[in-house]
Amino acid sequence: LQTIQAKMQEYIENGAQLGWLINRKDRQVEVYQPGQTVEVLNAPSSISGESVLPGFRLNLDSIW
Repeated sequence: LQTIQAKMQEYIENGAQLGWLINRKDRQVEVYQPGQTVEVLNAPSSISGESVLPGFRLNLDSIW
């Protein structure tokens, strides 16, 4: 998990505007955005694309 978290941080540092790390085992989603601390969501039913992907919503019910 630490390797993937470091890779996500690298993507953000190189210009990605939004990253989601979905951890099925722990039922968590880590949300990565530039200039912000990583937000950890516990078992969300869906996640939003926020301002990067307006109107986009990923349903996670089938993943858990």
